[in-house]
Amino acid sequence: MAYDFDLYVIGAGSGGVRAARFAAGFGAKVAVAESRYLGGTCVNVGCVPKKLLVYGAHFAEDFEQASGFGWSLGEANFDWATLIANKDREINRLNGIYRNLLLNSGVTLHEGHARLVDPHQVEINGERFTAKHILIATGGWPQIPDIPGHKHAIGSNEAFFLKELPKRVLVVGGGYIAVEFAGIFHGLGAQTTLLYRGDLFLRGFDGAVRKHLQEELTKRGMDLQFNADIERIDKQADGSLKATLKDGRVLEADCVFYATGRRPMLDNLGLENTGVKLDERGFVEVDDLYQTAESSILAIGDVIGRVQLTPVALAEGMAVARRLFKPEQYRPVDYAMIPTAVFSLPNIGTVGLSEEQAKADGHKVQIFESRFRPMKLTLTECQERTLMKLVVDAETDKVLGCHMVGPDAGEIIQGLAIALKAGATKQHFDETIGVHPTAAEEFVTMRTPVAG
Repeated sequence: MAYDFDLYVIGAGSGGVRAARFAAGFGAKVAVAESRYLGGTCVNVGCVPKKLLVYGAHFAEDFEQASGFGWSLGEANFDWATLIANKDREINRLNGIYRNLLLNSGVTLHEGHARLVDPHQVEINGERFTAKHILIATGGWPQIPDIPGHKHAIGSNEAFFLKELPKRVLVVGGGYIAVEFAGIFHGLGAQTTLLYRGDLFLRGFDGAVRKHLQEELTKRGMDLQFNADIERIDKQADGSLKATLKDGRVLEADCVFYATGRRPMLDNLGLENTGVKLDERGFVEVDDLYQTAESSILAIGDVIGRVQLTPVALAEGMAVARRLFKPEQYRPVDYAMIPTAVFSLPNIGTVGLSEEQAKADGHKVQIFESRFRPMKLTLTECQERTLMKLVVDAETDKVLGCHMVGPDAGEIIQGLAIALKAGATKQHFDETIGVHPTAAEEFVTMRTPVAG
């Protein structure tokens, strides 16, 4: 059978665009459908605008610390509308870049909501197109619990378009999105409370990292409330919000921000017209080749619920394009040693196993840890401390995990991730000469294990 396209991609986020561009570059006839915005979550309502807001929030510290270096500053004033307008302009620029990347690659762009008609056919804007392969790359969507008054709360999507900075914010959640936005609101001057129903945020991260960040956020005056959850939200006559907690306490705020998870975006996708199956969490079920139960339909990225990170979606998109249209270049995605950063204030950078996971996996470990006040802060009143930690296999000397909390943690961890991916040992770290004076050199000067 002759198809209209070799590959039809539903979703023009990071993974979908990467798969489409490379497939077209390999000679395939490709189309991409997008119903919202080019670039997906990351570019529009995720990592890119979030980091711009993190940069904005960090200036408060820079102004505060400048006097220690001889700078006398007038009163600093922050304007939320200016930050958001400039953010919007940059995102619009990136949308245009994504459009050009697709079109210049020879990809056909269909703007509208695509729906599966059968295993080889999609419908969009009243037209139907056939394809040998269909790739679902529709990403995820913030999920707000269905509690009384939930309509008064916002998720991460809406946070990027608030008309003004709320004076009092309740951030609900314990994952990286909650921690990052709490830092943004707090750094920009809002009275911020972070509520999490568990004992300590960032479940799954190394225990020392979690505790260290808790200490640093508390030092900065952020209100952290653990083992706390909202039962209902009521809007007051003056427009403010009253959050009643499950323990009976009442908190007042101008904004309640939920970051309690994301669901796969499968709305009106037509999966019922195919044999595609979902897993027990509601994500699209795929095998190691990203094939669904319907052999002609594949899925990648956040919609499959594996590692929900932009660079992972990019790698998955590349793998699909290569396997289908350039098999001699195909290699599977390696999910081991994926570096990640949390752009909290201060930042977290991590790669490899946490101490807890290494022990659970049966490793006998040595732990190397350093906490210190960064050199930049020695001329200031700021008492922030940086944490660096190595998890080492005591029998093989292999470095299993590398963790940091402090300025530019993500930038530093990226380079160390290459070393860990290559199988570096603690001896390799010890024999590497440090760059002085830097914080990063601490990773190659830790000599004495603190625990095992």
